[in-house]
Amino acid sequence: MPPSARTPRSRWIEAGLDALARGGPDAVRVEALAAELGVTKGGFYGYFDGRPALLDEMLDEWELRCTRNILDQVESEGGGPAERIRRAGELTFADDLHRVDLAVREWARHDRSVATRLRRIDNARMEFLRAMFGSFLADPDEVEARSTLVFTLAIGRHFIAADHPGRTTREAVRLAGELLLRPGP
Repeated sequence: MPPSARTPRSRWIEAGLDALARGGPDAVRVEALAAELGVTKGGFYGYFDGRPALLDEMLDEWELRCTRNILDQVESEGGGPAERIRRAGELTFADDLHRVDLAVREWARHDRSVATRLRRIDNARMEFLRAMFGSFLADPDEVEARSTLVFTLAIGRHFIAADHPGRTTREAVRLAGELLLRPGP
C-alpha cells in the first residue's frame, strides 16, 4: 500500500486562520487542528517548529491575502481612483477575509507584536487610500478625512446594528461609501 500523502502546510495555515476567526488565537491549537483536518499532529511538526511558528505564518498569509495580493490585483485591473478604492474594499473586506481581519484586530488588542504588524498593514491600506483620494482631491484634510471614513466604514460595517429605513445595512453602507467616493466640489 503506498504511503498516504502529507497534509500540505497550506492546509494547516488555512485551518489555523479558520480557528482564529472562530475563536481567536487561543482556538489555534495543534491537537484541535489535527482533529479538524483528520490527521495526526505529527505531520504538523514536519512543517512548523511549534505553535508560535504557525501563528507567525498565519499572520504572513493574512498579510499577503489582505494587502499585498489585493493591491497588486487592483493595480493590474486598473481603472480610475474611485473604482480602485471600490475594488480594494470589495476584495479586502469580502466576508471570508473580513472575519480573519476582525480576529487579527481583536488579537492585536492583547499582543504587542500583532499590534505592530496590524499597524503596518493598516498604514499600507491608508497610504493606498490617500494616494487614490489625493489623485482627485486637492485638500489634504479632505483626503485624510475621506480615507479614514472609508477605512472605518469597511472595518466597522459588521458592528452596525441600527435600522436603516427602507434599506438593509449593506445598502446603507454601500450608499455611504459611494458618497465618500464622489469627486470634490
